[in-house]
Amino acid sequence: MSAKWEKKGTNDGELTFEIGPDSIKTGLDRAFEKNKKSIRVPGFRKGKVPRSIFTKMYGEEALYEDALNILLPDEYSKAVSEAKIEPVDQPKINVESMEKGKPWVIKANVTVKPDVKLGDYKDLSVPKQNTRVYQKDVDAELEKKRESQAELVLKEGKAAEKGDTVVIDFEGKVDGKPFEGGKAENHSLELGSNSFIPGFEDQLVGHKAGEDVEVKVTFPKDYQAKKLAGKDAIFETKIHEVKTKELPKLDDDFAKDVDEDVDSLEELKEKIKDNLKKQKKSEARDAIEDAAISEATDNAEVKDIPEAMINEDIQRQMDQYLAGMQQQGINQDMYFQLTGTKPEDLKKQFSDGAEKRVKTNLVLEAIVAKEDIEPSEDDVKAEVKDLAKQYGMKEDAVRKALTDDMLKHDIAIKQAIDMIVDSSKQDAKAKDDSKDKEDSSEK
Repeated sequence: MSAKWEKKGTNDGELTFEIGPDSIKTGLDRAFEKNKKSIRVPGFRKGKVPRSIFTKMYGEEALYEDALNILLPDEYSKAVSEAKIEPVDQPKINVESMEKGKPWVIKANVTVKPDVKLGDYKDLSVPKQNTRVYQKDVDAELEKKRESQAELVLKEGKAAEKGDTVVIDFEGKVDGKPFEGGKAENHSLELGSNSFIPGFEDQLVGHKAGEDVEVKVTFPKDYQAKKLAGKDAIFETKIHEVKTKELPKLDDDFAKDVDEDVDSLEELKEKIKDNLKKQKKSEARDAIEDAAISEATDNAEVKDIPEAMINEDIQRQMDQYLAGMQQQGINQDMYFQLTGTKPEDLKKQFSDGAEKRVKTNLVLEAIVAKEDIEPSEDDVKAEVKDLAKQYGMKEDAVRKALTDDMLKHDIAIKQAIDMIVDSSKQDAKAKDDSKDKEDSSEK
């Protein structure tokens, strides 16, 4: 094949290539086989007309269009490979010539990946991350565990306070008329949880079981039920019960209840501290990675990112997000109904940052190329094993779903990121007030 690439713009050009006689013959044969069942010729049964008779009656040219459609995907792919270009959108195909007995000449208008001019990406300065674990962090985690073990007990004859749970009946009305979804019985509501319309929970504070309360609120202007957005409402509310949280004592028995692997409160505290250390180190690594990659991306120059790449990124983000919803049992139609949004709203949401995401990926790919990063077979095996574990799949299934090229691309990107992060330097001081220093559980 003879393929010629001629750049016409920043990221656009014309790819000219030929389809040779052998390929043309194969394409014509396949086109005839595809069409012969529908060819009607007097004296022959349907689908049984000889090729020579068909050619004599209609001419070989009658098969050209079908033959080209059959051949084009593979021939275009070969031309792209020979020209060493990376298209990012569907090409616009123009037939230059299809003369009998000569190679067919095809021209394709192609948009390709933009060139990347790398800046500094090693030895970058990033903010220092504080990975110390303070006593207040351990105490806060202990308190969360106490909250999870709390029991609700009746609060006899006493007024509800924030943090208490009330059991209520309520019916809401707008302009004196009930509205859909505005009524419930024996509903448990934690005061201060902010799970109801702003102002609703506050108006129940100070009231006792057995009282009737008229709660007046205004629905937020961005409320998902458009008919209620911005409207004033009155909820006739009956308080049946007031319950308060009773927290367990912080002792060895409590420790054993929340973690069967420990025998004392001190052991639980040590375990919490160790887990928090791991968590903070992981968060620090993520923060350093984000800062270093962002700086490497900002240091690089990429001109005129094609719109097709940005649209592809947005669509990929949307697909991944909706797939996540699907795993939670919420299909696409249900998601848009529950949120009161449309696909255009989700597209707009993911449009923010799309150009930066695309540029980041282009920069990382350019670093892979410059550093000549080539994952080994052992790297691929390890990646397959990790993916199989992560998604609960068999390794063979992962291999079938992903090609070696796809796996190696993702591994190479990860290795480039590791190189950028590992060479970065933390030189900015982390925020660390004197109280935290005194309160540190680190020795």
